[in-house]
Amino acid sequence: MSKVFITDTILRDAHQSQAATRMKLEDMLPACEILDKAGYWSLECWGGATFDSCMRFLNEDPWERLRTLKKAMPNTKLQMLFRGQNILGYKHYADDVVEQFCKKSIENGIDVVRIFDALNDPRNLEAAVKFVKEYGGMCETAISYTVSPVHNEDYFVKLAMQLEKMGADTICIKDMANLLLPYDAYSLVKKLKENVGVPIHLHTHNTAGTGDMTNLMAIEAGVDIVDCALSPMANGTSNPSTESLVATLKGTDKDTGIDLDLLSKAAAHFRGIATKLKEEGTLNPKVLNVDSNTLLYQVPGGMLSNLLNQLKEANAEDKYYDVLAEVPRVREDFGYPPLVTPTSQIVGTQAVLNVISGERYKMITKESKGLLKGEYGQLPAPVNEEVRKKAIGDDEVITCRPADLIEPELPKYREETKGIAKSEEDVLSYALFPQVASKFFDLRDGRVQAPKAETPKAPAKVDANGVRTLIVEDLS
Repeated sequence: MSKVFITDTILRDAHQSQAATRMKLEDMLPACEILDKAGYWSLECWGGATFDSCMRFLNEDPWERLRTLKKAMPNTKLQMLFRGQNILGYKHYADDVVEQFCKKSIENGIDVVRIFDALNDPRNLEAAVKFVKEYGGMCETAISYTVSPVHNEDYFVKLAMQLEKMGADTICIKDMANLLLPYDAYSLVKKLKENVGVPIHLHTHNTAGTGDMTNLMAIEAGVDIVDCALSPMANGTSNPSTESLVATLKGTDKDTGIDLDLLSKAAAHFRGIATKLKEEGTLNPKVLNVDSNTLLYQVPGGMLSNLLNQLKEANAEDKYYDVLAEVPRVREDFGYPPLVTPTSQIVGTQAVLNVISGERYKMITKESKGLLKGEYGQLPAPVNEEVRKKAIGDDEVITCRPADLIEPELPKYREETKGIAKSEEDVLSYALFPQVASKFFDLRDGRVQAPKAETPKAPAKVDANGVRTLIVEDLS
Protein backbone atom coordinates (compact mmCIF):
# COMPACT_ATOMS: atom_id res chain seq x y z
CA MET A 1 0.00 0.00 0.00
CA SER A 2 1.69 3.22 -1.12
CA LYS A 3 -0.94 5.78 -0.12
CA VAL A 4 -0.48 7.07 3.43
CA PHE A 5 -3.56 7.22 5.62
CA ILE A 6 -4.17 9.73 8.41
CA THR A 7 -5.96 9.51 11.73
CA ASP A 8 -6.84 13.00 12.98
CA THR A 9 -6.78 13.53 16.75
CA ILE A 10 -8.46 16.95 16.89
CA LEU A 11 -11.46 15.52 18.76
CA ARG A 12 -9.41 13.70 21.43
CA ASP A 13 -5.64 13.76 21.87
CA ALA A 14 -5.12 17.27 20.47
CA HIS A 15 -7.30 19.00 23.04
CA GLN A 16 -6.30 16.52 25.76
CA SER A 17 -2.64 17.43 25.17
CA GLN A 18 -3.18 21.18 24.97
CA ALA A 19 -6.39 22.09 26.78
CA ALA A 20 -6.90 19.51 29.54
CA THR A 21 -9.56 17.70 27.46
CA ARG A 22 -11.96 20.64 27.81
CA MET A 23 -13.42 20.79 24.30
CA LYS A 24 -17.19 20.36 24.54
CA LEU A 25 -19.44 18.43 22.17
CA GLU A 26 -20.99 21.73 21.03
CA ASP A 27 -17.48 22.85 20.00
CA MET A 28 -17.06 19.77 17.80
CA LEU A 29 -20.40 19.38 16.04
CA PRO A 30 -20.21 22.38 13.64
CA ALA A 31 -17.10 20.86 11.99
CA CYS A 32 -18.25 17.22 11.91
CA GLU A 33 -19.75 17.28 8.42
CA ILE A 34 -16.47 18.63 7.01
CA LEU A 35 -14.35 16.14 8.98
CA ASP A 36 -16.55 13.30 7.74
CA LYS A 37 -15.90 14.28 4.11
CA ALA A 38 -12.14 14.85 4.44
CA GLY A 39 -11.06 11.26 3.73
CA TYR A 40 -9.38 10.29 6.99
CA TRP A 41 -8.60 6.67 7.85
CA SER A 42 -10.21 7.37 11.22
CA LEU A 43 -11.03 10.17 13.66
CA GLU A 44 -9.89 9.68 17.24
CA CYS A 45 -12.70 11.14 19.32
CA TRP A 46 -13.15 9.12 22.52
CA GLY A 47 -11.33 7.35 25.33
CA GLY A 48 -8.14 8.51 27.03
CA ALA A 49 -9.07 11.29 29.45
CA THR A 50 -12.22 12.41 27.60
CA PHE A 51 -14.49 10.02 29.48
CA ASP A 52 -13.59 11.34 32.92
CA SER A 53 -13.50 15.00 31.80
CA CYS A 54 -16.92 14.84 30.16
CA MET A 55 -18.57 14.01 33.47
CA ARG A 56 -16.18 15.77 35.85
CA PHE A 57 -15.86 19.16 34.16
CA LEU A 58 -18.27 19.50 31.24
CA ASN A 59 -21.49 17.98 32.64
CA GLU A 60 -21.72 15.78 29.54
CA ASP A 61 -22.53 12.10 29.24
CA PRO A 62 -19.55 10.51 27.43
CA TRP A 63 -21.80 7.84 25.91
CA GLU A 64 -24.19 10.45 24.55
CA ARG A 65 -21.20 12.33 23.10
CA LEU A 66 -20.14 9.17 21.26
CA ARG A 67 -23.62 8.45 19.89
CA THR A 68 -23.98 12.05 18.70
CA LEU A 69 -20.57 12.04 16.98
CA LYS A 70 -21.38 8.75 15.24
CA LYS A 71 -24.60 10.21 13.91
CA ALA A 72 -22.76 13.33 12.73
CA MET A 73 -19.92 11.37 11.05
CA PRO A 74 -21.41 8.16 9.63
CA ASN A 75 -18.82 7.73 6.85
CA THR A 76 -15.60 7.78 8.90
CA LYS A 77 -14.29 5.20 11.35
CA LEU A 78 -14.41 6.53 14.92
CA GLN A 79 -11.48 5.56 17.12
CA MET A 80 -10.89 5.43 20.86
CA LEU A 81 -7.94 4.92 23.23
CA PHE A 82 -8.33 2.05 25.72
CA ARG A 83 -5.86 1.28 28.55
CA GLY A 84 -6.12 -2.50 28.40
CA GLN A 85 -7.12 -3.94 31.75
CA ASN A 86 -7.29 -0.37 33.16
CA ILE A 87 -10.01 0.47 30.55
CA LEU A 88 -10.14 4.28 31.02
CA GLY A 89 -9.42 4.32 34.74
CA TYR A 90 -6.25 3.98 36.79
CA LYS A 91 -6.51 0.45 38.23
CA HIS A 92 -7.12 -3.03 36.86
CA TYR A 93 -10.74 -4.10 36.41
CA ALA A 94 -12.22 -7.59 36.25
CA ASP A 95 -12.66 -9.23 32.85
CA ASP A 96 -16.46 -8.92 33.00
CA VAL A 97 -16.15 -5.10 33.20
CA VAL A 98 -13.63 -5.10 30.32
CA GLU A 99 -15.97 -7.24 28.21
CA GLN A 100 -19.03 -5.07 28.82
CA PHE A 101 -17.10 -1.87 28.18
CA CYS A 102 -15.79 -3.19 24.84
CA LYS A 103 -19.30 -4.33 23.87
CA LYS A 104 -20.99 -1.04 24.76
CA SER A 105 -18.25 1.11 23.16
CA ILE A 106 -18.74 -0.68 19.84
CA GLU A 107 -22.55 -0.65 20.14
CA ASN A 108 -22.53 3.11 20.75
CA GLY A 109 -20.37 3.93 17.73
CA ILE A 110 -16.68 3.05 18.11
CA ASP A 111 -15.09 1.28 15.14
CA VAL A 112 -11.38 1.17 16.03
CA VAL A 113 -10.15 0.46 19.57
CA ARG A 114 -6.49 1.30 20.21
CA ILE A 115 -5.45 -0.83 23.19
CA PHE A 116 -2.24 -0.23 25.12
CA ASP A 117 -0.64 -1.22 28.40
CA ALA A 118 1.74 1.08 30.28
CA LEU A 119 4.17 -1.81 30.91
CA ASN A 120 3.80 -3.46 27.49
CA ASP A 121 2.65 -6.60 29.30
CA PRO A 122 0.71 -8.55 26.63
CA ARG A 123 -1.30 -10.32 29.36
CA ASN A 124 -2.93 -6.98 30.20
CA LEU A 125 -4.16 -6.69 26.59
CA GLU A 126 -5.58 -10.23 26.20
CA ALA A 127 -9.11 -9.62 27.45
CA ALA A 128 -9.60 -6.32 25.61
CA VAL A 129 -8.31 -7.76 22.32
CA LYS A 130 -10.56 -10.81 22.65
CA PHE A 131 -13.71 -8.83 23.40
CA VAL A 132 -13.14 -6.05 20.83
CA LYS A 133 -12.90 -8.71 18.13
CA GLU A 134 -15.81 -10.70 19.54
CA TYR A 135 -18.13 -7.69 19.32
CA GLY A 136 -17.05 -6.66 15.81
CA GLY A 137 -14.59 -3.85 16.45
CA MET A 138 -11.26 -3.30 14.74
CA CYS A 139 -8.47 -4.05 17.20
CA GLU A 140 -5.37 -1.84 17.11
CA THR A 141 -2.86 -2.97 19.71
CA ALA A 142 -0.23 -0.42 20.70
CA ILE A 143 3.40 -0.61 21.70
CA SER A 144 4.21 2.00 24.36
CA TYR A 145 7.48 3.34 22.95
CA THR A 146 10.25 4.31 25.33
CA VAL A 147 14.04 4.35 25.57
CA SER A 148 15.98 2.30 28.14
CA PRO A 149 18.68 -0.38 28.31
CA VAL A 150 16.00 -3.06 27.71
CA HIS A 151 13.82 -1.24 25.18
CA ASN A 152 15.63 -1.77 21.89
CA GLU A 153 14.43 -2.48 18.34
CA ASP A 154 14.43 -6.25 18.84
CA TYR A 155 12.24 -5.86 21.95
CA PHE A 156 9.63 -3.86 20.04
CA VAL A 157 9.65 -6.17 17.00
CA LYS A 158 9.25 -9.25 19.20
CA LEU A 159 6.37 -7.54 21.06
CA ALA A 160 4.68 -6.60 17.76
CA MET A 161 4.89 -10.21 16.58
CA GLN A 162 3.25 -11.35 19.83
CA LEU A 163 0.46 -8.80 19.40
CA GLU A 164 -0.17 -9.91 15.81
CA LYS A 165 -0.52 -13.52 16.99
CA MET A 166 -2.90 -12.32 19.69
CA GLY A 167 -5.24 -11.01 16.99
CA ALA A 168 -4.27 -7.39 16.28
CA ASP A 169 -5.78 -5.97 13.08
CA THR A 170 -3.25 -3.11 13.11
CA ILE A 171 -0.28 -2.32 15.35
CA CYS A 172 0.46 1.18 16.63
CA ILE A 173 3.84 2.53 17.69
CA LYS A 174 2.63 4.77 20.52
CA ASP A 175 5.31 7.41 21.06
CA MET A 176 3.50 9.49 23.69
CA ALA A 177 6.56 11.53 24.71
CA ASN A 178 8.11 12.19 21.27
CA LEU A 179 11.18 10.09 22.13
CA LEU A 180 11.23 8.21 18.80
CA LEU A 181 13.79 10.09 16.72
CA PRO A 182 13.47 10.23 12.91
CA TYR A 183 16.20 7.76 11.88
CA ASP A 184 15.19 5.36 14.65
CA ALA A 185 11.62 5.57 13.35
CA TYR A 186 12.83 4.65 9.85
CA SER A 187 14.73 1.64 11.15
CA LEU A 188 11.96 0.43 13.48
CA VAL A 189 9.23 0.71 10.85
CA LYS A 190 11.42 -1.13 8.31
CA LYS A 191 11.94 -4.00 10.77
CA LEU A 192 8.26 -4.14 11.69
CA LYS A 193 7.22 -4.24 8.02
CA GLU A 194 9.63 -7.16 7.49
CA ASN A 195 8.29 -9.15 10.45
CA VAL A 196 4.62 -8.23 10.82
CA GLY A 197 1.82 -8.68 8.26
CA VAL A 198 -0.74 -6.18 9.57
CA PRO A 199 -0.68 -2.39 8.90
CA ILE A 200 1.61 -0.26 11.08
CA HIS A 201 0.23 2.97 12.57
CA LEU A 202 2.52 5.64 14.06
CA HIS A 203 1.44 7.96 16.86
CA THR A 204 3.90 10.64 17.95
CA HIS A 205 3.79 14.12 19.45
CA ASN A 206 5.85 17.24 18.75
CA THR A 207 6.98 17.89 22.33
CA ALA A 208 10.68 17.82 21.42
CA GLY A 209 10.11 19.32 17.97
CA THR A 210 10.94 16.21 15.95
CA GLY A 211 7.43 14.86 15.29
CA ASP A 212 7.11 15.97 11.64
CA MET A 213 10.51 14.51 10.78
CA THR A 214 9.68 11.29 12.61
CA ASN A 215 6.43 10.95 10.65
CA LEU A 216 8.16 11.61 7.33
CA MET A 217 10.98 9.12 7.95
CA ALA A 218 8.44 6.49 9.05
CA ILE A 219 6.50 7.13 5.82
CA GLU A 220 9.70 6.66 3.79
CA ALA A 221 10.13 3.32 5.59
CA GLY A 222 6.62 2.21 4.63
CA VAL A 223 4.40 3.06 7.60
CA ASP A 224 0.72 2.73 6.65
CA ILE A 225 -1.08 5.24 8.89
CA VAL A 226 0.06 8.26 10.94
CA ASP A 227 -1.65 10.36 13.60
CA CYS A 228 -1.88 14.12 13.08
CA ALA A 229 -3.94 16.98 14.48
CA LEU A 230 -5.54 19.89 12.67
CA SER A 231 -3.24 22.90 12.98
CA PRO A 232 -5.18 25.03 15.55
CA MET A 233 -4.36 22.40 18.20
CA ALA A 234 -1.29 20.73 16.68
CA ASN A 235 2.38 20.71 17.67
CA GLY A 236 3.96 21.37 21.05
CA THR A 237 2.67 18.69 23.39
CA SER A 238 0.08 17.72 20.74
CA ASN A 239 0.56 15.79 17.49
CA PRO A 240 2.15 17.13 14.29
CA SER A 241 -0.07 19.19 11.97
CA THR A 242 -2.38 17.40 9.52
CA GLU A 243 -2.32 20.12 6.87
CA SER A 244 1.50 20.22 6.81
CA LEU A 245 1.77 16.49 6.14
CA VAL A 246 -1.04 16.44 3.57
CA ALA A 247 0.69 19.29 1.68
CA THR A 248 4.10 17.58 1.93
CA LEU A 249 2.83 14.33 0.39
CA LYS A 250 0.59 15.92 -2.24
CA GLY A 251 1.45 14.79 -5.78
CA THR A 252 3.78 12.01 -4.57
CA ASP A 253 3.13 8.28 -4.60
CA LYS A 254 2.29 8.67 -0.88
CA ASP A 255 -0.45 11.28 -1.51
CA THR A 256 -3.07 11.02 1.24
CA GLY A 257 -5.91 12.04 -1.07
CA ILE A 258 -7.20 14.42 1.62
CA ASP A 259 -8.66 17.73 0.42
CA LEU A 260 -6.64 20.67 1.82
CA ASP A 261 -9.53 23.07 1.17
CA LEU A 262 -11.78 20.99 3.42
CA LEU A 263 -9.08 20.89 6.10
CA SER A 264 -8.78 24.67 5.87
CA LYS A 265 -12.52 25.06 6.54
CA ALA A 266 -12.38 22.69 9.52
CA ALA A 267 -9.26 24.44 10.85
CA ALA A 268 -11.00 27.83 10.67
CA HIS A 269 -13.68 26.50 13.01
CA PHE A 270 -11.21 24.98 15.49
CA ARG A 271 -9.08 28.14 15.47
CA GLY A 272 -12.04 29.89 17.07
CA ILE A 273 -12.40 27.11 19.63
CA ALA A 274 -8.67 27.28 20.46
CA THR A 275 -8.95 31.04 20.99
CA LYS A 276 -11.93 30.52 23.31
CA LEU A 277 -10.04 27.86 25.32
CA LYS A 278 -7.05 30.22 25.67
CA GLU A 279 -9.33 32.97 26.95
CA GLU A 280 -10.86 30.54 29.46
CA GLY A 281 -7.38 29.62 30.68
CA THR A 282 -7.54 25.92 29.79
CA LEU A 283 -5.19 26.18 26.80
CA ASN A 284 -1.86 27.40 28.12
CA PRO A 285 0.36 28.85 25.34
CA LYS A 286 3.35 27.14 27.01
CA VAL A 287 2.16 23.77 25.67
CA LEU A 288 2.76 25.04 22.14
CA ASN A 289 6.52 25.36 22.70
CA VAL A 290 9.22 22.80 21.95
CA ASP A 291 10.77 21.36 25.12
CA SER A 292 13.97 19.41 24.45
CA ASN A 293 14.14 18.37 28.13
CA THR A 294 11.90 15.51 27.02
CA LEU A 295 14.89 13.98 25.24
CA LEU A 296 17.28 14.59 28.14
CA TYR A 297 15.11 13.25 30.96
CA GLN A 298 12.51 11.22 28.99
CA VAL A 299 9.86 13.13 30.93
CA PRO A 300 6.85 13.95 28.71
CA GLY A 301 5.62 17.55 28.63
CA GLY A 302 2.46 16.94 30.63
CA MET A 303 4.45 15.18 33.31
CA LEU A 304 6.79 18.20 33.60
CA SER A 305 3.85 20.47 34.42
CA ASN A 306 2.61 18.00 37.04
CA LEU A 307 6.05 17.80 38.71
CA LEU A 308 6.24 21.59 38.83
CA ASN A 309 2.82 21.76 40.45
CA GLN A 310 3.68 19.14 43.09
CA LEU A 311 6.86 21.05 43.96
CA LYS A 312 4.96 24.34 44.13
CA GLU A 313 2.50 22.81 46.61
CA ALA A 314 5.46 21.65 48.73
CA ASN A 315 7.21 25.07 48.49
CA ALA A 316 10.13 23.29 46.84
CA GLU A 317 10.24 24.74 43.32
CA ASP A 318 14.00 25.17 43.67
CA LYS A 319 14.26 21.36 43.64
CA TYR A 320 12.91 21.08 40.06
CA TYR A 321 16.16 19.94 38.43
CA ASP A 322 16.89 17.60 41.34
CA VAL A 323 13.55 15.92 40.68
CA LEU A 324 14.19 15.74 36.94
CA ALA A 325 17.48 13.97 37.67
CA GLU A 326 15.75 11.65 40.17
CA VAL A 327 13.05 10.48 37.70
CA PRO A 328 15.43 8.26 35.65
CA ARG A 329 16.86 6.78 38.87
CA VAL A 330 13.41 5.85 40.18
CA ARG A 331 12.52 4.46 36.77
CA GLU A 332 15.63 2.24 36.85
CA ASP A 333 14.79 1.05 40.39
CA PHE A 334 11.27 0.20 39.19
CA GLY A 335 12.40 -1.91 36.22
CA TYR A 336 12.25 0.75 33.46
CA PRO A 337 8.49 1.17 32.97
CA PRO A 338 7.54 3.41 30.01
CA LEU A 339 6.36 6.79 31.29
CA VAL A 340 2.69 6.83 30.29
CA THR A 341 -0.52 6.83 32.35
CA PRO A 342 -0.49 5.53 35.07
CA THR A 343 3.24 4.74 35.46
CA SER A 344 4.29 8.32 34.65
CA GLN A 345 2.31 9.61 37.64
CA ILE A 346 3.65 6.82 39.89
CA VAL A 347 7.32 7.37 39.00
CA GLY A 348 7.00 11.18 39.00
CA THR A 349 5.33 11.39 42.39
CA GLN A 350 7.87 9.00 43.92
CA ALA A 351 10.74 11.10 42.53
CA VAL A 352 9.23 14.23 44.12
CA LEU A 353 8.89 12.46 47.49
CA ASN A 354 12.46 11.15 47.31
CA VAL A 355 13.80 14.67 46.80
CA ILE A 356 11.67 16.72 49.19
CA SER A 357 11.86 14.20 52.06
CA GLY A 358 15.68 14.32 51.90
CA GLU A 359 15.98 10.53 51.85
CA ARG A 360 15.25 8.19 48.95
CA TYR A 361 12.20 5.98 49.61
CA LYS A 362 11.67 7.34 53.12
CA MET A 363 8.06 7.74 51.97
CA ILE A 364 6.67 5.27 49.39
CA THR A 365 3.28 5.75 47.78
CA LYS A 366 0.63 3.06 47.68
CA GLU A 367 0.89 3.09 43.87
CA SER A 368 4.69 2.60 43.96
CA LYS A 369 4.19 -0.39 46.27
CA GLY A 370 1.57 -1.79 43.88
CA LEU A 371 3.88 -1.39 40.87
CA LEU A 372 6.76 -3.15 42.67
CA LYS A 373 4.44 -5.90 43.88
CA GLY A 374 3.31 -6.72 40.35
CA GLU A 375 -0.26 -5.39 40.64
CA TYR A 376 0.13 -3.57 37.31
CA GLY A 377 1.81 -6.49 35.52
CA GLN A 378 5.28 -7.63 34.53
CA LEU A 379 7.89 -4.86 34.69
CA PRO A 380 10.18 -4.72 31.64
CA ALA A 381 13.45 -5.26 33.56
CA PRO A 382 14.53 -6.57 36.99
CA VAL A 383 13.77 -4.11 39.80
CA ASN A 384 16.05 -2.90 42.59
CA GLU A 385 15.38 -5.63 45.17
CA GLU A 386 16.44 -3.43 48.10
CA VAL A 387 13.83 -0.86 47.12
CA ARG A 388 11.20 -3.56 46.63
CA LYS A 389 11.95 -5.03 50.07
CA LYS A 390 11.61 -1.56 51.61
CA ALA A 391 8.30 -1.06 49.81
CA ILE A 392 6.48 -4.40 50.27
CA GLY A 393 8.51 -6.24 52.93
CA ASP A 394 7.96 -9.99 52.68
CA ASP A 395 4.75 -9.75 50.62
CA GLU A 396 4.68 -12.16 47.71
CA VAL A 397 5.21 -10.65 44.26
CA ILE A 398 2.37 -11.26 41.81
CA THR A 399 3.63 -13.25 38.82
CA CYS A 400 0.34 -14.27 37.18
CA ARG A 401 -1.84 -12.02 35.00
CA PRO A 402 -3.02 -9.52 37.65
CA ALA A 403 -6.65 -9.65 36.47
CA ASP A 404 -6.77 -13.39 37.26
CA LEU A 405 -6.88 -12.36 40.92
CA ILE A 406 -9.94 -10.11 40.46
CA GLU A 407 -13.39 -11.62 40.97
CA PRO A 408 -16.22 -10.52 38.60
CA GLU A 409 -17.23 -6.97 39.52
CA LEU A 410 -20.27 -6.08 37.40
CA PRO A 411 -22.88 -7.56 39.79
CA LYS A 412 -21.47 -5.37 42.59
CA TYR A 413 -21.55 -2.21 40.42
CA ARG A 414 -25.09 -2.96 39.26
CA GLU A 415 -26.21 -3.37 42.85
CA GLU A 416 -24.50 -0.15 43.96
CA THR A 417 -26.14 1.87 41.16
CA LYS A 418 -29.69 0.60 41.63
CA GLY A 419 -32.02 3.57 41.45
CA ILE A 420 -29.43 5.95 39.99
CA ALA A 421 -28.20 4.18 36.82
CA LYS A 422 -30.58 4.52 33.89
CA SER A 423 -28.66 2.15 31.62
CA GLU A 424 -25.84 -0.37 31.48
CA GLU A 425 -23.67 2.49 30.18
CA ASP A 426 -24.34 4.36 33.43
CA VAL A 427 -23.21 1.30 35.39
CA LEU A 428 -19.94 1.30 33.45
CA SER A 429 -19.42 5.03 34.01
CA TYR A 430 -19.84 4.39 37.73
CA ALA A 431 -17.52 1.36 37.65
CA LEU A 432 -14.68 3.50 36.29
CA PHE A 433 -15.28 6.72 38.23
CA PRO A 434 -17.73 6.10 41.13
CA GLN A 435 -17.60 9.53 42.79
CA VAL A 436 -17.47 11.50 39.55
CA ALA A 437 -20.29 9.50 37.94
CA SER A 438 -22.54 9.75 41.02
CA LYS A 439 -22.21 13.54 41.04
CA PHE A 440 -22.83 13.65 37.30
CA PHE A 441 -26.00 11.51 37.57
CA ASP A 442 -27.33 13.82 40.31
CA LEU A 443 -26.76 16.85 38.08
CA ARG A 444 -28.08 15.20 34.93
CA ASP A 445 -31.23 13.94 36.61
CA GLY A 446 -31.97 17.18 38.46
CA ARG A 447 -31.37 15.94 42.01
CA VAL A 448 -28.88 18.77 42.56
CA GLN A 449 -28.19 22.05 40.81
CA ALA A 450 -25.01 22.59 38.83
CA PRO A 451 -22.44 24.69 40.70
CA LYS A 452 -21.18 27.86 39.07
CA ALA A 453 -18.67 26.83 36.43
CA GLU A 454 -15.05 27.37 37.37
CA THR A 455 -11.98 26.77 35.26
CA PRO A 456 -9.43 24.79 37.29
CA LYS A 457 -5.99 26.34 36.91
CA ALA A 458 -3.75 23.96 38.84
CA PRO A 459 -3.35 20.34 37.78
CA ALA A 460 -3.30 17.17 39.67
CA LYS A 461 -3.98 15.96 43.11
CA VAL A 462 -4.52 12.24 43.55
CA ASP A 463 -6.89 10.98 46.22
CA ALA A 464 -6.80 7.59 47.94
CA ASN A 465 -8.74 5.99 45.08
CA GLY A 466 -6.30 7.22 42.46
CA VAL A 467 -8.84 9.78 41.20
CA ARG A 468 -7.30 13.06 40.11
CA THR A 469 -8.94 16.45 40.11
CA LEU A 470 -7.53 17.53 36.76
CA ILE A 471 -6.57 15.51 33.71
CA VAL A 472 -4.10 17.88 32.06
CA GLU A 473 -1.17 15.65 32.98
CA ASP A 474 -2.82 12.45 31.71
CA LEU A 475 -0.31 11.18 29.17
CA SER A 476 -2.35 8.60 27.31
